This record gives sequence, C-alpha cells and structure tokens, in this order.
Amino acid sequence: MATKKSSSSKSSSSSSSNKWGLNKISFWVIVAVTIIYAVSLVLAAINANGLMTAARILQGIATAIMIVIVSILAWRYVRPKPVVWKVLYVICLLIVIAGIIVPLCIGG
Repeated sequence: MATKKSSSSKSSSSSSSNKWGLNKISFWVIVAVTIIYAVSLVLAAINANGLMTAARILQGIATAIMIVIVSILAWRYVRPKPVVWKVLYVICLLIVIAGIIVPLCIGG
C-alpha cells in the first residue's frame, strides 16, 4: 500500500510540474514585473522628461499585475471562511484600489 501511495504521489507531482499552476505563474509575473521596474528605474535615472510618463505607466501596470495575483490568492484563502472574512477582503481590496487611483487623480 505504501509503495502505491508514493508512486501515485510521484506521478501527480510530475504531471503538475508540467502545468502552468499559480505558483509558476506567480514566479514568472515577478520576473516580468522586475523587468518592468528595472526599465522604469533606468528611465528615471536618465531623467528623460518624456520617458518619465512611460516609466509611471510601466510601474502602474506592474502594480496592477501584482495586485491581481495577490487578490486571487487571497480570495482562495477567504472563500471557505465566514462572511465577515469576505467583507474584510472586499474592504481591503477597495482601499488598495483607492490607494492607487486617488494619488493618480490628485497628482495629475
């Protein structure tokens, strides 16, 4: 029995490594966001006024991508919980979104 269990767990782990799971997607999103932030940092370092808008746009896109990934993971955690947790999730998500949008409106 124990041998069967270990062999079935090996086959399931090898098949899951071939799929695009959330862990693999999260890793590659971090890599992509790192590249976006690096480009944004270079644009800010050369102090090109026309390119600063592009740098801000790239940072906004990177932030949005990360928030989407974290929101999905958080929802998976909150889904089986009582309603209070779901309300807290929605409130926190709204505050995060407001924290991104309001400074853009005030600064622009």
